[in-house]
Amino acid sequence: MMYGFSLIRELELHQEAGFHPIDVIQHATGNNARILGMEDKLGRVRTGYLADLILVDGNPLENLKFLYPTGVMDLKDGEVVYRGGVQWTIKDGFVYHSPTMLDDVKKIVTIARKSI
Repeated sequence: MMYGFSLIRELELHQEAGFHPIDVIQHATGNNARILGMEDKLGRVRTGYLADLILVDGNPLENLKFLYPTGVMDLKDGEVVYRGGVQWTIKDGFVYHSPTMLDDVKKIVTIARKSI
């Protein structure tokens, strides 16, 4: 799940360079499969392809920051709201609720810090 903020930042840099968000996402998926010579196995959501997926709360074509694991703060009608964020991760066929995993990791870190 932790694909990292640095990858998202790289995608944002592509967008800032003038690429359309759909092209930016394609650069991170299908194009990389082609570069690896694995476009017949990776880079698409299609029967017979290997795929790990994230499901986000929002449209990354509207705002790439919706791909941040925890989403992004936004203003709506003068109120601070959190939008976006990875809600579900599908890795090797297993489905994970990302916010629950994040809470679990925070608890593990808290316990570990207390034992130091």
